[in-house]
Amino acid sequence: MMGPAHSLSGAAAWLGVGAAAAAAGHTMPWPVLVVGALICAGAALAPDLDHKSATISRAFGPVSKGLCEIVDKLSYSVYKATKGPGDPRRTGGHRTLTHTWLWAVLIGGGASLAAITGGRWAVLAILFVHLVLAVEGLLWRAARVSSDILVWLLGATSAWILAGVLDQPGNGSAWLFTEPGQEYLWLGLPIVLGSLVHCIGDALTISGCPILWPIPLGRKRWYPLGPPKFMRFRAGSWVEIKVLMPAFMVLGGVGAAAALNFI
Repeated sequence: MMGPAHSLSGAAAWLGVGAAAAAAGHTMPWPVLVVGALICAGAALAPDLDHKSATISRAFGPVSKGLCEIVDKLSYSVYKATKGPGDPRRTGGHRTLTHTWLWAVLIGGGASLAAITGGRWAVLAILFVHLVLAVEGLLWRAARVSSDILVWLLGATSAWILAGVLDQPGNGSAWLFTEPGQEYLWLGLPIVLGSLVHCIGDALTISGCPILWPIPLGRKRWYPLGPPKFMRFRAGSWVEIKVLMPAFMVLGGVGAAAALNFI
């Protein structure tokens, strides 16, 4: 799928988690719901770090472009080193390492570890990166015609404000993990979810997605999971734009209303 659909699906997924939490009697504080949805929307773009033409490659100028090139080469190297006898030859690393459950868990776990050991500046850095990506994904038309610096300023300002809100007692810095020193440990959860939602979205397209790597399926270690071929679509096709994106918007709205106990 394309960037806007990935971000919408990520936001809708976290709002759905909020709805499930409310139904179970553990309503999220509203700042956790909002910040989690934005982080998840941004994280749903991050697996495309292995693609030099993806939205994320433009998000942070030369830094993200260079990082995408490094991750592409790394992913390709891992693919070559671990491919099974049934896996085809490839010329690049797109939809390999960063499109797996293992990558999602490692990235989310790393973010949580950084949040609880790096203090406020680590939290601000995590928020800044994912809020910039969320703007690039959810407001992609506006982001493309505006200056990168304006998008970065919006991300930095929003990160500072939202961190201040979360720091207030009862607003969610210690949501889910309540022991001393575990503040913001939950930040990794929307990152894991966003990465997995990205993979599921790509699995719906023609190429499928090797979500289960390194678990082998048959003769393939990089098996491209997906529904039956007649149910798949091309990235950017009318199915994605006219059907899936409106559906994500509706599901996100319903999820938000349920998470906040409005319905």
